[in-house]
Amino acid sequence: MNHKTLVAERLAALIPSLETEQILALLEKPKSSEMGDLAFPAFSLAKLERKAPQAIASDIAEKIDTSGFEKVVATGPYINFFLDKAAISHDILKSVITEKADYGQQDLGHGRNVTFDMSSPNIAKPFSVGHLRSTVIADALGHIYSKLGYNSIRINHLGDWGKQFGMLIVAYKLWGDRDVIEANPIDELLKLYVRINAEADENPDLDEQARQWFKKLEDGDQEAWDLWQWFRDESLVEFNRIYDKLDVSFDYFHGEAFYNDKMDEGIQILEDKNLLKESKGAQIVNLEKYDLPPALIKKSDGATLYITRDMATAMYRQRTFDFAKNIYVVGQEQSHHFKQLKAVLKEMGFDWSDDMVHVSFGLVTKNKKKLSTRKGNIIRLEPTLDEAEARALTQIEAKNPDLENKEAVAHSVGVGAVKFYDLKSDRDNGYDFDLEAMVSFEGETGPYVQYAYARIQSILRKADFVAKSDADYRLSDAESWEIIKLLQEFPNMVERAADKYDPSIIAKYAINLAQAFNKYYAHTRILDENPERDSRLALAYATGIVLKEALRLLGVDAPEKM
Repeated sequence: MNHKTLVAERLAALIPSLETEQILALLEKPKSSEMGDLAFPAFSLAKLERKAPQAIASDIAEKIDTSGFEKVVATGPYINFFLDKAAISHDILKSVITEKADYGQQDLGHGRNVTFDMSSPNIAKPFSVGHLRSTVIADALGHIYSKLGYNSIRINHLGDWGKQFGMLIVAYKLWGDRDVIEANPIDELLKLYVRINAEADENPDLDEQARQWFKKLEDGDQEAWDLWQWFRDESLVEFNRIYDKLDVSFDYFHGEAFYNDKMDEGIQILEDKNLLKESKGAQIVNLEKYDLPPALIKKSDGATLYITRDMATAMYRQRTFDFAKNIYVVGQEQSHHFKQLKAVLKEMGFDWSDDMVHVSFGLVTKNKKKLSTRKGNIIRLEPTLDEAEARALTQIEAKNPDLENKEAVAHSVGVGAVKFYDLKSDRDNGYDFDLEAMVSFEGETGPYVQYAYARIQSILRKADFVAKSDADYRLSDAESWEIIKLLQEFPNMVERAADKYDPSIIAKYAINLAQAFNKYYAHTRILDENPERDSRLALAYATGIVLKEALRLLGVDAPEKM
C-alpha cells in the first residue's frame, strides 16, 4: 500500500467527518525531513470539532495506530508522520527486484486501442526540428499508454495533400528539372517551394494557378497525380531514414491523401441532418452553440479543407480501431481547428468525439525566432542528429577512451540527448534549440541520466552483485530514503504522465532519481564491506532498473557503459 494511503486510512479511522480521499488531498510534505515524511493540518477540523487545531492534533497523535511508522507526533496544529524507513525500503526493493522492467505496469487499458496521430511531416519538405516534438511526444505517450495496458497504435498522418502541392506543381512546371531533383530531392523541392511562395507574394496569379492544380489533383488528373506520387515517394525515403535514427516506428502511414475518397460519407451525413448551410457559395456548419465560428466544410469551388479530411479520418479510425482515445499530437496553433472538428462530429451524432484529445505543444525556436519552411528558415533534423552524435563521441572519448562500441554508444547518447531535451520541457511550453546544452553530460540532460545508469552498472559489475527477490534488504539512512521514496512514486508518475498527456513528468522524474542516486553515491561507500553493503547494492540495482525503464518510456536508450 502507498504510504500516503496508509496515513489517510489511519486518520480516517479517527476523523469520521472526512472521507479517505478528502484526507489524501489535505496531506502535505513537511518543509524539512526532520519534521517527518507527511503532515496533516488540523486547521480543517477546527470548525467542526470546535477546538483549537493544536488540541485536535495532539488528541489524534495520542490515539492513532502507529504500526508501520517510526513515530507519529503533534507539532503545533500539524500531525507529523515519520514512516518506517527500513520496512518500506524492504517492500519497495523487493517489488522492483521481483518485477524488474514490469515495475509500474498496470492494466488500466484492458487492451483497448489508443490511436496517436503523430509526426505528420509535409511531403517535399525537409524533416526539421519543428517536426521533432510531435514525433517524440507521441512516441513516448505510446510507450506510457502501453505500460498502462492499452494497445498503442501510431499513425503518421503525412501532410501529403492540400494547396501546397498545387504550389509545388506550378513551381516544378515553371522552373523544375527532373534530373536535378532526383539527384538531391528534398533540397531541390524545398528551393522550388520557397521560390514559388516568394514570387506568389508579388504575383497573385501564381496562387490561382496553384489552386487550380490542386483541384486537378483532387479530381484525379493523371499529370497532377503522377507528380504528386513522385514527390511523396522521394520524401518518404528521407523521412524513413530519419525515423530509423530516432528509433521511432509507425503502424500506419495514412496521410491526408488516404482519406481523399472517404469524405463523401461525412458530407452526406451533414446534408441528411440539414447541418450544411450555404454562405457566399461555400458550405459551412454553424457552431454558434459551441461558442465557435462556423466550420468551413467546402469552398465555393467545391475544394475540401483540412476539416473535411479530418472528419473522414476520425470516422475511419473509430470504425477501424474502436478507440478508447484518439489522440492528436499537434502544435498549439491547431487548437481552434480541433475544437471545431470535435463540435462538427458531435453535431453529426458521434458521441465518441468526446474521446478525441488534442495534445498540443509549444514551438521550437532558434535564437528565440520562429522557424518557417515557407521562408526557408528551418533547422534540418538529420544533420542535427549527426552533429549531436559527433559531440557525444568527443565527450565519450575524453571520459572513456577504451570504451568498446564507442560509435554505437555515441548514437544512443547523441540522439537520446536531442529527444530527452525536447521531452523534459513542459509540453505546452516551447523551447529554444541549443545543441550544446542538449548533449552536455552535466545538468538536467539525457546524457546526465544515461551516465547515472551506466555508473550504477559499473558498480554492480565491480561487486559481482546478483539481486535476490527473497533477500531481506533494508535501509534507513536519510539519503537512501530519498531514493526509496522516488522508486515508490514511479507507478504514480507513469499514470500521471498518461493523465496529463505529458512525458515531461517522466523526464523530470528520471532527472530527480539520477540526482538522488548521484548524491547517495557521493556520500556513501557502496562497495565497502559493511552490514548494509548488500542492501546498498540492491538499492543501486533497483535504481538502475527504474532509470532504464523511465528512459525506455521516453524512447531513449540506456547504455551499459559510457
